[in-house]
Amino acid sequence: MSGIDWLIVLVYMAGTLAIGFYLARRASGSMVDFFVGGRSLPWWLAGTSMAATTFSIDTPLYVAGVVGTRGIAGNWEWWAYGVAHVIMIYIFARLWRRAEIVTDNELTEVRYGGRPAATLRAVKGFLFAIVIGSIGIGYAMLAMVKVVDALGIFQSLGLDVGDAGKLWGIIAVSVLVLAYAGVAGLWGVVATDFFQFLLAMIGAVIVAVFAVAHVGGLGAMREQAQSLTEFDLLSFTPLTFGEGGSLIGWSKAAGISAATFLSYVTILWWSFRRSDGGGEFIQRLSAVRTERDAEKAAWYFNLMHYVVRTWPWVIVAVVAIVIYPDLSDRELGYPRLMLDFLPTGILGLVVASLLAAFMSTVSTLINWSASYMTNDLYGRFMRPHASQRELVLAARLASVLVVAIAGFAAFRASDIRTVYRLILAVGTGPGVVLILRWYWWRVNAWAELAAMVAGFIVGLLTSVSNPVYNLRIDDFGVRLMVTTAISLVVWVPVMLFTKPETDEKLDAFYRRVRPGGPGWRRQRERTGLPAAQNLGRDSLRVLAGLMVLFGLMFFIGAVLFARSGLSIGTGVTALAGLLWLRRLRDPVLATAAGGNAGGPA
Repeated sequence: MSGIDWLIVLVYMAGTLAIGFYLARRASGSMVDFFVGGRSLPWWLAGTSMAATTFSIDTPLYVAGVVGTRGIAGNWEWWAYGVAHVIMIYIFARLWRRAEIVTDNELTEVRYGGRPAATLRAVKGFLFAIVIGSIGIGYAMLAMVKVVDALGIFQSLGLDVGDAGKLWGIIAVSVLVLAYAGVAGLWGVVATDFFQFLLAMIGAVIVAVFAVAHVGGLGAMREQAQSLTEFDLLSFTPLTFGEGGSLIGWSKAAGISAATFLSYVTILWWSFRRSDGGGEFIQRLSAVRTERDAEKAAWYFNLMHYVVRTWPWVIVAVVAIVIYPDLSDRELGYPRLMLDFLPTGILGLVVASLLAAFMSTVSTLINWSASYMTNDLYGRFMRPHASQRELVLAARLASVLVVAIAGFAAFRASDIRTVYRLILAVGTGPGVVLILRWYWWRVNAWAELAAMVAGFIVGLLTSVSNPVYNLRIDDFGVRLMVTTAISLVVWVPVMLFTKPETDEKLDAFYRRVRPGGPGWRRQRERTGLPAAQNLGRDSLRVLAGLMVLFGLMFFIGAVLFARSGLSIGTGVTALAGLLWLRRLRDPVLATAAGGNAGGPA
C-alpha cells in the first residue's frame, strides 16, 4: 500500500468517527434512544444497516472459499436463510414493531410470566451478551488479522510484528469503533453502517471488474474455471435436470451432500434460534417509525443481502480459481486479487471497504451485546429502578466490557472460528418454539427453555469428538436433523406436562401484539379485539415474496453465467411473484399514510 492508499483509509476512519460523535446527542436521552434510536429510524437506513451487519471482513473470503471448494451451489449454506428472512418481512416484522421492545429477549417476559420467564430471560441475556456477542467480535478480530496478514499491511508500514502484534492493531481499530458505538448508540451505528455498506459494495464490484477484465471477460472466465475443477463448479443447485427441465436426481459432482442441501432448504431456516427474525435485525425493526416501515426495511435488507451482494463475491471467487489454480487456501483468493490487480488509490479504497465491513459488524455486535447487558440483566435484575441517565451510562460501560471480553477471547482462542461454528450448531432446535409462541397460546416459558437446552446439549455432543463416547456426526445435514428431532421430542412433553400461562398474561400479550391465526381465538373473544394480522393472506405473500427474491437473485446469476433458459424461467418467476404481491396487498395498509394500522383477520 502506498501513501495515497493509506491516506484514503485514514480519511475514511476519521469520517466515520466524526459521524459517530456528531450523532452522540441522539443517544443521551434514554435507553430507548440509545438502543433503538428513539424509534425514529427511516426504513431505508434500518434496512441498509441490517445488510451491513451481515457483511463482515471475512464474508467475501468465506464465499471465495465456499465456491473454490464446493462450487456456487455451496452458497446454499447462507442462501437458505432467505426463506426465514422473507417470512420475517410478512409474518414477523410488524409484530416485532408492535411489541415495542428494546431487545428481542425482552419479549420473553411480555409473552410469558412468573419465575420461568425471568429465568429464561436471564439465561438468554447472559448467553447472547457475554458468549455469542463477545465471541462474534473476537471472531471478527481474528478474521481481520488474516486479511491484514494476506495484504501485508504491517509490512507496508515497515513493521515486523507477529500475530499478537497484528491482533493488538486490530483491537486498536475496535477501540475506535467503540468510541462512536459507545457514545452515539444505535443512531451512530446505523448512520456509519450506511456509508460502510456503500463503500463495501463498491469495493466488491471494483475487485470483480478488474479480475474479470484480466481473464478476458465473463465467457473466458466460465470456460477456464470449469476446466480447472473436478466438481460441478458453475451449477446453482446440486440437482441435475434433463433436457425438458425434469428433475433427474442428485449431481454426483456436487460439493455438498444431499442430506446437507435438503436440511438447508427444509429445516435450517425454521429450526435455528433466529427463525422469527434474529437479535440485531429485531433491534432495527423495533427502531423504525411504523409497522409499515418495519416491513419495508426487511424487504430492503433482503434485496441488498441476496440480490445485490451475491454475485460480485461469486464472480471474484470464480476468477480466483482461474488465476490461482494451485492456491491451497481458497479464501485468500480475494485479497490476492486485490494486491495483484488493483492500482494505487483503488487499492486503498478497497482496503477501506474491507475495514468498513469489519467496523460495521463490530459496531453492531457492541451495541447489540450491550443492549442485553443493560436491558435484560442490569436494568431488569440488578437495578430495576435505575434512572434513564444511569441506564445510558450503564450501556456505555457495557460496550467497553464487551470489547474487553472479545479481545481476551481473541487472544485466548486462536481456533475461535471452530468455537463460533459450534455456537451456530448448538443454536439449532428452539426455532419452531420461537415461531409458535407468536401464534399458539399453549406455548410456555418451560417449552422454550427446554428446546434451547436440548438443542444446546445435542448440538454440543454431535459436534465435538469425545474419547469416551464419540457421538459426533460429521455430515452437518444429518446433525441438523438429529438435533431438531431430539429437541422436538424434549420440548413438546415438557410443554404438555407444565402449566400454561395465565389468562391475564395471555390477554395482555394479545392486546399488545394482536397476532392472527386460530391459536388466539379465546383471547379474541375475551378481549373483544380483532387480530391486526391476516395470517392466511400474509402466508401467501411469503410465497410470492420467495418467488420475487430467489427469482431475481438467480435471474442475475443466469445472465452473468450465460444460462439463457434459466434466465427466462427465473425472470418470469420473479415477475409473476411481483404481480401476485400486488394483488395480495392489504387495502387498509395500502391506503394508510402511516401509524400502526393493521388489517382485520
